[in-house]
Amino acid sequence: MYGVVPGSGGTSSGRRGDRGGRGVSVPVLAALLLAAGGLAGCSSSDGSDEGAGPPGQRPRATVPYWVNPDGRAARQAAAYRKDGKQDDARLIHRIAAQPVAEWIGIDDPQGEARGFTEAAAKVNRDALLVLYNIPHRDCGSYSKGGAADGNAYRAWLDGVIKGIGDRSTTVILEPDALPHIEDKCTPEEFHEERYALLTEAVGKLKALPHTKVYLDAGNPHWIKDPGRMVEPLKRAGIERADGFALNISNYQTTAENEKYGRKLSAMVGGKHFVIDTSRNGNGPAPGGDDPENWCNPPGRALGEPPTTKTGDGLVDAYLWIKRPGESDGTCKGGPQAGKWWPSYALALARNSKQ
Repeated sequence: MYGVVPGSGGTSSGRRGDRGGRGVSVPVLAALLLAAGGLAGCSSSDGSDEGAGPPGQRPRATVPYWVNPDGRAARQAAAYRKDGKQDDARLIHRIAAQPVAEWIGIDDPQGEARGFTEAAAKVNRDALLVLYNIPHRDCGSYSKGGAADGNAYRAWLDGVIKGIGDRSTTVILEPDALPHIEDKCTPEEFHEERYALLTEAVGKLKALPHTKVYLDAGNPHWIKDPGRMVEPLKRAGIERADGFALNISNYQTTAENEKYGRKLSAMVGGKHFVIDTSRNGNGPAPGGDDPENWCNPPGRALGEPPTTKTGDGLVDAYLWIKRPGESDGTCKGGPQAGKWWPSYALALARNSKQ
């Protein structure tokens, strides 16, 4: 359902990890809508129903986000069941049963945004979307590219806006965009345009009646001093946004992110934040001499399942923004960035303490 296309998703330049692939075709979305309606309520509350069948929705009170019944993990689990590999199916089901973010592709932003949000609304859930198409993204590394220019980005964003409409949606806005300004990876000549585009995006998304927006603010290993993110966040429209997002596609522990986030929140008017816990169950890989210890590190694990019950008034949710099981790039034996990697997915699930 998801195939990666050039420029649609990949990895960051040694700081993040894979961004995800593209979305789905309109015909597949139509079928997906039917599946969403027919599969609601099939799984247990924690998503661990031993991989007996396709995933259903988790209780809304625990996590309001939509579980895609036809995602890559769900398809892999079904394939393992068909082949009689029940143990592997149960492991992959730990991923398939959780709501993960959908990364909007470049070709049909309106159709994809509409399809995902309609599928979610059909089963009384919220969509969780990532917008990752800012011009000059990723500083020319694995996910280099993005929209050709500011006007192309605005047109793409307008398609997303039309697709979301009045349906309940949470948007993670442009991973890397602000941290790459702060760490000087993005050339200075593009900074003003980027701030302008992000401010416009926040404004347009918040003009929708039921959309939340979180700007990316890095992670405590990347931007070690949270004070460095204050000015970028302010210039990108944090005042109007719902808050900021931490640890996207990275492995830093939840505790470290919460500590970092509380400090940053105090500097930007008490804004709330969300944390990507998709692969941080064992924390980051030991640094050593590996300059790409962020890229497909071995021994990692799924982190806390997505939930809005975080026990911290400033942390709105633990989310799986990065889709577990997709490669960070062609490192350590991995396939192209964004490609599904079954053996890595199995290891993440097998190592999980949840």
